[in-house]
Amino acid sequence: MSLNNFSGFALARIPRVEFGRGVINKLSGLLASYGHQVLLITGTHSFQSMPQWAALHANFLQHNLQVKHAINSGEPSPAWVDSTVQQFAACGIDVVVGIGGGSVLDAAKAVAGLLRVQHSVMDFLEGTGPELPYPGPAVPFIAVPTTAGTGSEATKNAVLSVQGVNGFKKSFRHDKLVAEYALIDPELLASCTPTLIAANGMDALTQLIESYVSTRANVLTDALAISGIRAARDGLLPWYTNGAQATQAHEQMAYAALLSGITLAQVGLGSVHGLASPLGAFFPIPHGTVCGTLLAAATAVNIETLLQRDPANIALDKYARVGEIVCEQRFRSRDTAWQALIEKLENWTQHMALPMLSHYGVTPKDLDKIVVHSRGNSMKTNPVVLTDAEIHTILTQRL
Repeated sequence: MSLNNFSGFALARIPRVEFGRGVINKLSGLLASYGHQVLLITGTHSFQSMPQWAALHANFLQHNLQVKHAINSGEPSPAWVDSTVQQFAACGIDVVVGIGGGSVLDAAKAVAGLLRVQHSVMDFLEGTGPELPYPGPAVPFIAVPTTAGTGSEATKNAVLSVQGVNGFKKSFRHDKLVAEYALIDPELLASCTPTLIAANGMDALTQLIESYVSTRANVLTDALAISGIRAARDGLLPWYTNGAQATQAHEQMAYAALLSGITLAQVGLGSVHGLASPLGAFFPIPHGTVCGTLLAAATAVNIETLLQRDPANIALDKYARVGEIVCEQRFRSRDTAWQALIEKLENWTQHMALPMLSHYGVTPKDLDKIVVHSRGNSMKTNPVVLTDAEIHTILTQRL
């Protein structure tokens, strides 16, 4: 069966991408092309501790940039976004730049979208509040990722969180929020810790696989997803094992993460990300860790459910193809390819010591609530509609 589907599809807006070692040096000139009032958003310590920071700061001065700095610690909340917008709304900001991991880029994206709009972000957040149509305009936004996982540099949504018993993770989403530029410099990945590498790398891989088997997948996103899966296959474990010395792996994983952002933005995700939303809202579990710990179990349940209820679904062929790619061999049967894929994902999860859900306080009595809140946008593009019992099975396997 051919896996190519040349039926009609649409390609939503993506940023202008500048990819390569040292492209961070282009940032000051790009910022100056928008004006001199810059809002820089970073994490607490990450970028300022990198060797590139001193040179970048000097370039800011050379280009006469007036840089105001906001720090986002952890996953951004609506309250943090509103407070930051209020602090800088009267400063005449010409351009916003986010330098950091996915949470920092989401935070910067949301702020850029609201500096010129007289509303709280809660007015536009999906699934909560009035869900008003976003009018714009957004301040131009430039994304500079320092991790390789979320692909936020290529998406139109900013994920915001409120954590706790009544918590949520929801998206502020609009085409006007897409970055003008994504500067992707693999050298910035050198400082990532093994724990961060495991979580972010498995997040990117999950996004690539889920978008490949998405109900909205098309021939263009399939090509990008397969290219990204190959890059993640070759780069993730070498990056995890060798860290700062894994220069080729940095490039492979930066590329994989970028493609994962592009594909998810076009065609959506699946059950892992459906579960990541309530798990990350109700418990202090990093998003990438949820993805890494659930990917093998969710893949197994999806395949088993498809065989039982929709055996002609093309996603079964696609899962077999992914098995051949990650294992770098041909298999005589789809059954063998599926089993090899699940075993490979399980081996990577164990090798990188991704923790069980119980490590973060999840207990059997929490599962019903998690399942109820898992049926958001991501679950809608899973290749098969899972029952509550089937979602329970995914969670129980990693409890």
